[in-house]
Amino acid sequence: MKTLVEHLSQYAGYHRDPRNIATHFVGIPLIVLAVAILLSRPGWEVAGVWLSPALLLAGASVWFYLRLDLRFGLLMALLLGLCLWAGQALAVQATGLWLSAGLGAFVVGWIIQFVGHWYEGRKPAFVDDVSGLIIGPLFVVAELAFMAGLCGELKRAVEAKAGPVAVRHKAVV
Repeated sequence: MKTLVEHLSQYAGYHRDPRNIATHFVGIPLIVLAVAILLSRPGWEVAGVWLSPALLLAGASVWFYLRLDLRFGLLMALLLGLCLWAGQALAVQATGLWLSAGLGAFVVGWIIQFVGHWYEGRKPAFVDDVSGLIIGPLFVVAELAFMAGLCGELKRAVEAKAGPVAVRHKAVV
């Protein structure tokens, strides 16, 4: 199994333009939320827990993240838990509301992603490696940690393999 640094470095190689990274802060959470919404049907409440395909996918994802890194895995579990909560809340609503919320978030999220990759001038990472679909949300969380001045050693290791985020300069008039 690849390490956290290997996964993030491979994914980061497709995301060195700050505008692309910025779009991922919106697009990826929308897509993850959309998947949680859409996979929350069918679902059944058992002992206060909403059992659905979304719960199974989130559980498998959290297991993957925890095996890569305990801190990031726990944070991803919390974030996916919030998505599951929202997905369950919408799954019990009228079909039109549930479906329009899920499909709307999914389509808007992907549009934002493709705008970012237009800036990048490079296709999305998952086109070459499907594991990019599970690494994308982790990448967003890691980039937010880096922006907050956290995980400096991880940031240096990722940038040593993928290169630094490109600095965009304003034109001098």
